[in-house]
Amino acid sequence: MTFEIQHSDPQSKARAGLITTGHGVIETPVFMPVGTQATVKTIQIPELKNDTKAQIILGNTYHLYLRPGIDVLEKAGGLHRFNGWDRPMLTDSGGFQVFSLSENRKLRKEGAEFRSHIDGSKHLFTPEKVVDIQRSIGADIIMAFDECCPGNAEYGYAKQSLELTEHWLGRCLNRFNTTEPKYDYAQSLFPIVQGCVYTDLRRRSAERIAGLYADGNAIGGLAVGEPTEKMYEMIEVVNAILPENKPRYLMGVGTPVNILEGIERGIDMFDCIMPTRNGRNGQLFTRFGTINMRNRKWRDDFSPIDTDSHSYVDLLYTKAYLHHLINVHEYLGLQIASLHNLAFYLWLTGEARRHIAAGDFGTWKSGMVSQLSNRL
Repeated sequence: MTFEIQHSDPQSKARAGLITTGHGVIETPVFMPVGTQATVKTIQIPELKNDTKAQIILGNTYHLYLRPGIDVLEKAGGLHRFNGWDRPMLTDSGGFQVFSLSENRKLRKEGAEFRSHIDGSKHLFTPEKVVDIQRSIGADIIMAFDECCPGNAEYGYAKQSLELTEHWLGRCLNRFNTTEPKYDYAQSLFPIVQGCVYTDLRRRSAERIAGLYADGNAIGGLAVGEPTEKMYEMIEVVNAILPENKPRYLMGVGTPVNILEGIERGIDMFDCIMPTRNGRNGQLFTRFGTINMRNRKWRDDFSPIDTDSHSYVDLLYTKAYLHHLINVHEYLGLQIASLHNLAFYLWLTGEARRHIAAGDFGTWKSGMVSQLSNRL
């Protein structure tokens, strides 16, 4: 994998670049739709390609390990062939899912023992096993196994958590460096900066990771309960240390405003379930603000969903029709809303890239943040 910075904003840390992988080139900044269980919920592959203009999607190690199972994915020839996506792909390590199973997991130096949310069966994720699983899934970019520390954790817990993550990282690197990809293209391992909201811990983690010269680096453990301004502060602390010539991936973030603030601070890659999850609950993101399609005010609004036409659904369907579909729980409503939101997120990062190249990112971003904060 290679990364080339093409443009840098003179007034901020924002940059536009190109990531080249075995499955193609990714223009950054980029938003990556989340395909937890081998699918981006309600969206077909042709729609992802042609309507949202997605360049890279995610798979989830924890869920794919449980279902359909690694044996099935290996027989298929990897997740790309299993689900038909022939562009770049990234898999998380399962660390966040283990974090979310706090009542059904035990952490120790060996790894994370947890019970399946499906049938209660017991499993153990070690750093080595997580790398092996991601080799079998076959994503272009795979993540090191880490503990996602809660955003409100006390310093002592956060320090202990970081020490565990650092121990696991060393074992992940050793496993990665002593194994080969299972398919006919290379994979890249991204280490993850942790440290909660504590500046000294974040610096310690970032400094160690910066010295590894990995193909790219991730920032985890943010947007998990800490104040938004603290999240931005930690991004600035970490990005002052991580190499400028490697892509930076902010995991699990976030709202459209969060993404623009992250880009301004030097982030290149984002993912979040918000576009599809909120879409399934009737919330649309637009450049003029958010819309709750369940509200009665849209019952007889026969204007297009969005006149900017980020996707074909924006002009084809009216707000009144989508309001109806959402309120009667028709699956088509979930699909339309999710498709619109994903297309909007991809449009937003694409516009950020265009304005970075044009040299007016700061002015454009300020105007967009003001508009995005509206509730329509």
